[in-house]
Amino acid sequence: MLSVPVQDVLGEVVLPGDVLLLPAQAADAPLSLSVASSVTKRMRVVCGPGLTRQGEDLQVTKCGLLRHREPAVYWVDSHQKRYVPVKGDHVIGIVTMKSGDLFKLDVAGSDQASLSFLAFEGATKKNRPNVKVGDLVYGQFIVANKDMEPELACIDGSGKANGMGVIGQDGFMFKVSLGLVRKLLTPQNDIIQELMNVFPMELVIGMNGRIWIKAKTIQQTLIVANILEACEYLTTAQRKQVFAKFSDNVQ
Repeated sequence: MLSVPVQDVLGEVVLPGDVLLLPAQAADAPLSLSVASSVTKRMRVVCGPGLTRQGEDLQVTKCGLLRHREPAVYWVDSHQKRYVPVKGDHVIGIVTMKSGDLFKLDVAGSDQASLSFLAFEGATKKNRPNVKVGDLVYGQFIVANKDMEPELACIDGSGKANGMGVIGQDGFMFKVSLGLVRKLLTPQNDIIQELMNVFPMELVIGMNGRIWIKAKTIQQTLIVANILEACEYLTTAQRKQVFAKFSDNVQ
């Protein structure tokens, strides 16, 4: 087990049990992991997947690469097969059952998630959404912790769908690794934009490793799916060569 300053291992491999020492924000006060104090200004540190709090520092619980996002968000990027629901994550679920006023959805986790029929834009007791067993639903977790059943909603804080809801039936959904999903959703990543320049399409990406796409033709849809799966292992140069090849063929 190692105890190292967190700045020294950013982007490096960390192992379960390692303790990451957080930088002090003031000479006479340790860093607080809670809401800012009224006496001393302290930064609030957010622990992402693969990390847990140990006093005023962080402890690693998963093997992987340590990542950081400003101002103070840390997580471990690991190759994980099973998705663990996280509050705020947008996911693609499959409706498995209707139970009273709730729908049950398979979200690729250990437990099914619940979704109220009122959690859709414009839904009322008289105007229920047309959701059937087998439908794909794109929603956001509003409850996700180990002591409660995960709960989804298809509206944001203002009651708007904002792109969420039942996904069209004529597309294609496939599963990829959670690492690839995080890679595709990174703001600095331009894979999706480059791919859309070659194949115009509709695309929905869930943090639970599910991707739904619909291109102009079935053939193009399957090509896009294969390219996205391959992007996990392609370098930037190799990816650009593949895109250039298909761009010439399409034209």
